Amino acid sequence: MKIFKIEIENYRLLKDFSMDLEKELSLVIGKNNTGKTSILSVLDKFLGHSEKVKFTFDDFNIDFNKSLKEKIEAAEDITEDDYKGLGIRLRLFIDYTVTDNLSSISRVMMDLDPDNNVVVLGFDYTLDYNGYTRLRNDFKEFEAKEKQKKQEKQGYQPRSLTDFLKFNHAAYFKTGKRSLAFDPATKKANEDTSIDLELEKISIGDIINFKYISAKRDVANKDIDKTLSGQTSRIYKRTETNDEQNKAVEDFKDKLSETDTHLSGIYKTLFDGIVKKVKDFGGVKINESEIEIISTLQHRELLEGNTTVVYKHDADNHLPEHYNGLGYMNLISMIFEIEILVHEFKREKDKKPADINLLFIEEPEAHTHPQMQYVFIKNIKKLLEEGIKRDDGENRELQYIITTHSAHIVADSDFDTIKYLRKGIQNGIVARNLKVLKDEYDTETTQYQFLKQYLTISRAEIFFADKAILIEGDTERILVPTLMRKVDIEEEKRLIAAGEQDEHLPLLSQHISVIEVGAYSQIFEKFIDFLGIKSLVITDIDAIREVPIDGGKTKREACSVIDGIGTSNSAILYYFPQTDWDNLKQLAINNRLLKEEKLLIAYQIVEQEYHARSFEDAFIHINKEFVNDNKEKFEGLQNKELFENGTGAYELAERCIKKKTHFALDILYHSNDDFSNWKIPAYIKEGLLWLKKD
Repeated sequence: MKIFKIEIENYRLLKDFSMDLEKELSLVIGKNNTGKTSILSVLDKFLGHSEKVKFTFDDFNIDFNKSLKEKIEAAEDITEDDYKGLGIRLRLFIDYTVTDNLSSISRVMMDLDPDNNVVVLGFDYTLDYNGYTRLRNDFKEFEAKEKQKKQEKQGYQPRSLTDFLKFNHAAYFKTGKRSLAFDPATKKANEDTSIDLELEKISIGDIINFKYISAKRDVANKDIDKTLSGQTSRIYKRTETNDEQNKAVEDFKDKLSETDTHLSGIYKTLFDGIVKKVKDFGGVKINESEIEIISTLQHRELLEGNTTVVYKHDADNHLPEHYNGLGYMNLISMIFEIEILVHEFKREKDKKPADINLLFIEEPEAHTHPQMQYVFIKNIKKLLEEGIKRDDGENRELQYIITTHSAHIVADSDFDTIKYLRKGIQNGIVARNLKVLKDEYDTETTQYQFLKQYLTISRAEIFFADKAILIEGDTERILVPTLMRKVDIEEEKRLIAAGEQDEHLPLLSQHISVIEVGAYSQIFEKFIDFLGIKSLVITDIDAIREVPIDGGKTKREACSVIDGIGTSNSAILYYFPQTDWDNLKQLAINNRLLKEEKLLIAYQIVEQEYHARSFEDAFIHINKEFVNDNKEKFEGLQNKELFENGTGAYELAERCIKKKTHFALDILYHSNDDFSNWKIPAYIKEGLLWLKKD
C-alpha cells in the first residue's frame, strides 16, 4: 500500500499542483521558490499531530486571494446553487493490493470493484456557503465602520478586506476530512461522492502516519549545544521497551550506581547500531572524529541528560560534540533523528503500525560538503530499506520524500526517482517526473542513455539553474565566465554614459549553468524543453567543402566560410534542417530563436566584413593587434611569424594555434583589469546580451 500521487490546490505557490510519488524514495528537486517547503508544510498542517490546524492568510495562493476578494466584494450575492467551496485542498491517492491488510482502509473505500484499487483521502480548509455569506455580511459592517473612521479621523487609512481576512479568516473557513470516490477513466477524484470522515468518526491515524525532519534543524557548534546528546536520550526512551536491546537496557539499570566508566561501556552496547549507521554515512573519521556515547550520570536524573555525545580524537582525548563541524553534526543528528522516527513509526506493542508510513526529509545537505552529500544519498536507501520491522511480525514499508538543492545528491541518485519542480503559468508550480523523458526520446534510446549518464555523472547543477549555456568544449568552458564578466562591465559603462538604469541583473549575478556538451547540444533539446529554462547554444559554423580524390570521387574537408558549401556541425544541421548554406550564413537572431524563443543557437556571423569559421578564427580577426602585441608571450601559439605578413585569420587559426585551451588561457592571462584590450566576437556577445534579459 502506498501513496502514488499528491494533489494540492491554492496553497502558496501550489495553485493546482500534482506530483507522483514512488514506492520508496521520491527525490524532489527544483530552483528556489518552487514549492518544495510548501509540500512539507501543507502535509504537516493536514496530517500532523497538532490538535488544531493553523493556516495563515499568507498560506492562500495569490490568485485564490484575488478570486476570493472578487466574490466577497461583488455587487450581488452568489446563490447557493452556483457556489462552490473555496479554499486549500490536499488529495492523497492511495493504491492497495490483495496482499495488503485492508482492515484499516476498508472503512474509507468508496468502490468495491476489484479492478478499482484506489482510495482518495481529501483534506480541506475551505469556505462553505454559510461561511461565505457570514464573511460577506461581516465585512460589509467592517467596511462601513472603516469608512466612518475615515470621516471622523483626519488622515485615517481604512483597512481593507485583506486586513480583515488576515485576522479573521479562521472564523469562516473550516477544516474537513473526506474519503472521495476515484474515477479510473479520468484518474481523478470525484468531489461529489464522498464520506465525511469526521462525521463518521473515522480516524486516518491507522492508515497514514506522517513524520518529517525539517531543514531548520537544531544543530549548532556552540558551547551550549547538546542536540546530539539530547537525541541519544530520546533514542534510549524508545529502545527501553524494545526487546532487541532489552538486555542492554537492563544492564544499564543494574549498573546505575557504578562508575561512569562502567556505564559508558554499557552505552557502547546500547548505541552500537546507531554508531555503525553514522560510520556508514562517513560521519566519523578514525582517530579524529570517531563518536562515542559516554555516561555523565553524576548527580543527574535517570533518563534526562545522562548521556553525552563526544568525539574520540585519540585514545586519551574525548572532545565535546560542539567541537566538530556543523556538517558532521548535521549528518549525525539526522541519522539519530531518523532512528527516533523509525521507532515512533513502529508504535507501542499494543498498537499496530499505520498502513502507510511517510517520512519527509528536507534538504539533508545543510552544512555538508559535496563528498558527504554523495555519501548521504548512497546510504539513505540502505538505512531505510528495512522499513518498519517489529519483533511481533507487524512490519510495514517506509515511503519517504527527500527535497534537495544539492547537485551532488542529484548526481548520485536514480534518475527515475526524481521529481522536478518548475514555475508554470499564473502563479503555479508544475511537478514533472524525470523518467517521462524516456518516452519523449522514444526510439532515440541511445540519446536518452547518454543524457542520463551525462547528467548523473557530470552536470546535475543545471536542474537548479535559471538559465543555461551549452558550449562545445574546453575553450568555451575557460572563457565563458570571463566573457560574461566583460559583457557586464561594458553594459554598465554604456548605461552610465547614457544615464540609464539596467533593467536586468548582470550575467554573473544570475544563476546560469554552463554545460559542456561537445557536438551533442541537439541531444539536450528535449531535456532543456523539459526544464523550461532559457538557454543559449554556442557553437561553430564549421564550414566544409568537397575536394577531389583518386578515382573521381570527392571528400569533405574543413575550409574557410568563404570557400564553403555547407556545414559539418551536427547541431546546426539538426536545428535548421531546411535552411540552405547561403541563408544559414546570414540568419538573423530572430530566425535562430527556437522553442517559443527560449532557445537561441549562436554561431559565427559576418563581423568587420569577414565571416569566421570558429571561435579562434573570429577572435583573431577582430583582435589581431592584441594577439600580435602579445604573441611572443602566448604559450598556445606557434609559427608566430605568420602574424607579421598579412596572413588571414582563418589560416592563422589553423596554423598558429598550438593548443586551443592554452590559447584561451593566454587571452585571460594577458587581459587588463577590465578586459578592455580585446573584443568579444559578435555572435557570442549577441547571444549573451539576449540571455541576460528575463
